[in-house]
Amino acid sequence: MEIKQQCVVALTWTLKDSLGEELDVLDVPVEFLLGGDDLFEVIETALRGHTVGATVNVAIEPEQGFGEFNDQLIFLEKRELFPRELEEGLTFDGTALPAGCTPEAPKDALYTVTDIYPEHVVLDGNHPLAGIALRLTLHVHRVREATEEEIGSGSAGTGFFRVTPIAGLPSSKDQLH
Repeated sequence: MEIKQQCVVALTWTLKDSLGEELDVLDVPVEFLLGGDDLFEVIETALRGHTVGATVNVAIEPEQGFGEFNDQLIFLEKRELFPRELEEGLTFDGTALPAGCTPEAPKDALYTVTDIYPEHVVLDGNHPLAGIALRLTLHVHRVREATEEEIGSGSAGTGFFRVTPIAGLPSSKDQLH
């Protein structure tokens, strides 16, 4: 079967930055719905017309993927507002930031603790891959017709490749959370 709109495709991939550094490897096939909310448009376009066994290389520029880096999503917060056991790399949902944090911080972002100082904590609401040009090598393992349920929900159920952009901020159409 040829990959087309509203079909489900099982993929594995290797994700690298534009300098060739490996960022992620998906070595167990995962199903994604084409024509729904599972994949960036640039990936869907590259996959259309291919069949099982194909290897597809996709160049994803920041505006086609995770958006440009937005320095307005960096916040310096008082260290005392956070738990003692705080570590770099921990994430906070914008709706669950400690009381007393910057009220302008968008609530629909996911914040990563990037630096911890004695008096301050740096929170970054950008996706870790924001501003990075990516190179994705996809391998097609299976292709099938989408079910009515998948078409209705806009997803094959994986839900980890696309999310809604942060309200009120300039961004690409689709961003991974």
